[in-house]
Amino acid sequence: MRASRRVPRDRRVPREVGESSVVLLPCVPASVGDARHRITAELLAAGIFEAAIGDAALVLSELLSNAILHARPLPDRWLQVAWELGAGSVEIAVSDGGSPTLPRAAHPPLSALGGRGLEIVEHLSDHWGVRADSPGTTVWAILPAPCLLAKDSAGLRQLPAL
Repeated sequence: MRASRRVPRDRRVPREVGESSVVLLPCVPASVGDARHRITAELLAAGIFEAAIGDAALVLSELLSNAILHARPLPDRWLQVAWELGAGSVEIAVSDGGSPTLPRAAHPPLSALGGRGLEIVEHLSDHWGVRADSPGTTVWAILPAPCLLAKDSAGLRQLPAL
């Protein structure tokens, strides 16, 4: 067994996230934790502010949970989860096999036990929406993702100006 050593937060060197990450996950509740772990690790490695990482993980959890609860899976019982890190933002998308109705934000009464997931997505994201794909539906959201460090013209990491 290989021992791992945790690098102190102030000594981490941010790296670039690939152009995008796409993951196929089984259509089961345990996939939500796996997806949260993956996006958190990649955004942390890219040097994104932790508060923005938390928001992205929460939005991903809501979108994936909705797909598991309300939609059919893609062929072979998969759901597709994708995120792409752009200049100051992250786009998150969850694709499923579709459902009889398109997802929409509900406004349940205060006494309701659920139904607030897309309201949370709406609140945390700059934009979100639904598109019909073949063979199903993709729900996407774009969130702010400010970087702790930015590259200067020489490619060196600099703290952002305050």
